[in-house]
Amino acid sequence: MGLTGFITRFFPFFNSLFRNKSTIKLGLYGPPNAGKTTMANRICQDWLGEDMGAVSNIAHETREIQIKEQVIIKSGKKQLCFNLVDTPGIATKIDYEDFLRYGMNDKEAKRRAKEATKGVIDAIKWLDDMDAVIVVLDATKDPLSQVNITIIGNLAARSIPVLVVANKVDLKKADMKRVRAAFPQYDVVGVSAKYGNNLDEFYQGLFTIAEKKGL
Repeated sequence: MGLTGFITRFFPFFNSLFRNKSTIKLGLYGPPNAGKTTMANRICQDWLGEDMGAVSNIAHETREIQIKEQVIIKSGKKQLCFNLVDTPGIATKIDYEDFLRYGMNDKEAKRRAKEATKGVIDAIKWLDDMDAVIVVLDATKDPLSQVNITIIGNLAARSIPVLVVANKVDLKKADMKRVRAAFPQYDVVGVSAKYGNNLDEFYQGLFTIAEKKGL
């Protein structure tokens, strides 16, 4: 069974919400190189004054779950406390030959592919612990890719509150209308995690999904 089969078949239907918790688990999910770790770093810099993890142009650079505890964001008298969980990029296929393009030797490329595959599996397992999820997509790419549909499908099956973040809106090819049309059932916020564009709307979006679901 390939990664797609594992992702769609391994986990049964799950339909429960965690309510009235002082600290929630907020997961960052999305395809490789969409900007999840850049987004995580931006959040942590804004509210903690420190980065969460290393950023790289190499796909699957984040191969293990990373957690930053007790992140508190505020808006007026309101505040939201969460443990931020940055996950490896979800992929339906990982080929070690993809890593050879970055100058890795055969042995290193195969090791990285194995680690990346494990990271995808771990990320999907962690979905059952998430109270809410930020889905980070690249606004310059087709939002209806197999990977994105797989991620959204798993979240919908678990009734997990979702905020879709269309990242890289600073680029000319970014198309917010296309992203919103692809996922009309969710709130969609366009940001540039790299430059910090539109972060106020993003943080307000977090409060909104928390309030809608009673978190």
